[in-house]
Amino acid sequence: MKKVFFLFGLLLMSVSAFSQWTWQNPLPTGNVLLSVYFTDANTGYVAGSYGNIFKTTDGGTNWATLPGGTTNDLWSVFFTDANTGFTVGGYGTILQTTNAGTSWTDISPGTSNDLYSVYFTASDRGYAVGSGGTILKTKDGGSNWTDQSGATANDLWGVFFTDTNNGYAVGDSGTILKTINIGTSWSVLSSGTKNALYSVYFTDANTGYAVGDSGTIIKTTNGGTSWTSLTSGTINSLYSIYFTSASTGYAVGDAWIILHTTDGGLTWTPMFGGSAYLVGVFFANASTGYIVGDAGTFLKTTDSGSSWTVMTKGTVNDLWSVNFTNANTGYAAGDTGTVLKTTNGGKTWTSLSGVTTESLYVAYFTGTNSGYLMGGLGTILQTTDGGLTWLSVPSGTDNDLWSAYFTDASTGYAAGMSGTLLKTTDGGVSWTALSAGTSNDLYSVTFPSTLTGYVAGSAGTILKTTDGGTSWSPMVSGTTNDLWSVCFTSAGTGYAVGDAGTILKTTDAGTTWTAQLSGTVNGIEAVYFPHADTGYAVGDTGIILKTIDGGVSWISQESGTMNNLYSLSFTDVSTGYTAGSSGTILNTTNGGYGTFISEAGSTGSDFTLSPNPASSRIHITTSRTLPGEISIGIFNIEGQERMNNQFHNQNVMEMDVHGLAEGIYLVKIQTGTGTEIKKLVIQ
Repeated sequence: MKKVFFLFGLLLMSVSAFSQWTWQNPLPTGNVLLSVYFTDANTGYVAGSYGNIFKTTDGGTNWATLPGGTTNDLWSVFFTDANTGFTVGGYGTILQTTNAGTSWTDISPGTSNDLYSVYFTASDRGYAVGSGGTILKTKDGGSNWTDQSGATANDLWGVFFTDTNNGYAVGDSGTILKTINIGTSWSVLSSGTKNALYSVYFTDANTGYAVGDSGTIIKTTNGGTSWTSLTSGTINSLYSIYFTSASTGYAVGDAWIILHTTDGGLTWTPMFGGSAYLVGVFFANASTGYIVGDAGTFLKTTDSGSSWTVMTKGTVNDLWSVNFTNANTGYAAGDTGTVLKTTNGGKTWTSLSGVTTESLYVAYFTGTNSGYLMGGLGTILQTTDGGLTWLSVPSGTDNDLWSAYFTDASTGYAAGMSGTLLKTTDGGVSWTALSAGTSNDLYSVTFPSTLTGYVAGSAGTILKTTDGGTSWSPMVSGTTNDLWSVCFTSAGTGYAVGDAGTILKTTDAGTTWTAQLSGTVNGIEAVYFPHADTGYAVGDTGIILKTIDGGVSWISQESGTMNNLYSLSFTDVSTGYTAGSSGTILNTTNGGYGTFISEAGSTGSDFTLSPNPASSRIHITTSRTLPGEISIGIFNIEGQERMNNQFHNQNVMEMDVHGLAEGIYLVKIQTGTGTEIKKLVIQ
C-alpha cells in the first residue's frame, strides 16, 4: 500500500524530474556541457544543456547525476565554498545548493531573460548576467536578487570581480561594463572591438583579459581603461579564458582549440584540436585543469596543459542505427566505421575496432550471431560470430545503403541512394540489384510478409511489392516530405514517418495513407512498434513520441537531450533503445512512462476522475454533456489495454475496476473532439 502511494506522489512531480530515458553512451552525457567548477582538485561540478548537473569526487573519472529539477540550459556554475553553489541558465533560472549538490533549490528571481554567467565575491554577495543586458545582484546569498540592468541592451556573457567593489561584464558587440561600487552602477568601457566577448578574467586589480568571436583576445593593464588586441593565432571563436598565474593562462573555443600562454598573453600556443567546440575551462591548481564542451566533452590535464586526457566515456560519433538481437545483446553503428556492442542490455558498450572506415547507416541482425552492417559507397559487411570478425561482401553498387530488412535468415533487402534496391537469397553472400522504378533516395525498407514489402524515401516516395521485389508499384502517400522510416504491424497496418513531423498510417496495405497528428514540426527519423497498438517515433532535437492506440494519438516524452535521434530498437514493449547524433544512446525500461503519463494540468480539462487512488469503482465526470460516443480505455504501464467501455451523451460515467491489479494505469478518454489522458492508481 505504501509503495502505491509513494508512486502516486512521484506522478505529481514535474515532468523533468521523471524522465525515464537514461543515458548509456557517451557517459555521463552526450549533451553540451557549458560550465565547470572545482572546489578542490578532485571535487567538481559541471552544468550544461537540458538542465544537466553532474558531480565528481575523483577528479572526473566518475560522475553522479544531480537532481537540478529543470530542463532549462544551465550556462554557468559557481561555488562559494565546498557546500554552497549556484548555477544559472535559460529563462532566468537560478538554482542553489547548500549540501554539495545533493539537492538544488530553485531561487529564480522571476526574470524571463536567459542568464549566462554567475560570480560571487563572498558567500552572501553575487552577480548574474545575461540576455538583453541583464545584471542581477544578491547581497543575501541568493534569497533576493535586484535588477542592476540598464547600462546596455546587448547580451552579457561573462562576469568577473577583482574584489568586493570592482567588477566587469562582457558581451555582444565588444561590450565591456565596469562597476566600482559593488554593482550599484555600471559604466561602458571601450574595448576596441565589435566582436562578441564571451569570457573575462583578471589576474590582479589592473590586469585582465577577454576573449570572443573570431579568435579575439584583448588585454588591459589599467583596470579596463584601455584594451589591447593580442594575437591569438586563430580565427575560431573563443568562449572561455582562465589564468593560473600572472603569466600562465588558457583559452578554449571552436574546433576543440586550446590556447596556452606563459608570457601574459604575448604569445599563444595551440595545444589541441578537433571538430567539436569547447565552452568552459577551469583549473583547480596550477597543474590540474578541466575543460568541458560539445557532446559531453570533458578533458583533464595534470601537467599544466602539456597533455589532455579525454575523460568522457564512449564514442561521440553520430550513430545512425541500433539493433538488439535479444534482451542483452545489441549493436550500434555510425560515422567513420563506428561499431559498438553490448552484452548486458546497454550498461556498457564496447567499441569494435578495425571494422571499416566508411560511415555505417545500418546494423541488422538475423540471429544472435549473424548480422550485417551497411553504409557508405555500397558497403556491406557480414558477421557470423557476433561481431568478432566481419567479412566484406560485394554489393555491386557505390551508392550509400541506408536500410535493410530480412524476411528470414537467407532472404534480405537493402535500400539506398538514388533508388538503389538490393536483394539476397543466400544469406548475404551475393546481392542482386532490383529495379525500383525511381531515382529518388530510398531510406527505409520493410516486409510484413515473405513477398509483400514497402520502401519509403525522398519526396514522399512509398513503393510496394507483392512478388518479393521483382516489381514495385508507387503508392500515393499524400506528402512530398522526405519519409525516413516505414514499419508494419500487420499485413494491412503500417506507418511511415518523415520531415516536418510527418506521420502517415495505412490500414489497407498501403492503398491509402492518412496523416496523423504528431504534435511536432521537427523531422521524425524512425518509427518502431513493439506491439500492435504501442509504438514509438524519434527524431530531430531529441523528440520521442509514443502511441498506445495505434497512432490515433501521439504524446511527447522527455528524452533528456536536444541531440537528433535516428534509430529505435525494442526488446519488449517496455524496454527500448534509441541512437543518434554525438554518440547518443538512450534506454528506457518502462516504455518511457515517466514522462508519458504526465499531465499538462487541469487547465482546459473536460473530465474529472475520482476516486484516485481507487480500488473498486471509478467515476469520470464532465461539466458538459458531450455529443456522440465517448470511449474510455484503461491501459497498464506496458501500454496494454485492460478495459474499454463505451458511453453515449453522458456527463457521468462509472467503471468497475476491481479486477485490475495494484499499480499505475492510464485512462484514455476519447471523444469526437479529442483525447484526454488521466493517471489512475489502483490500490
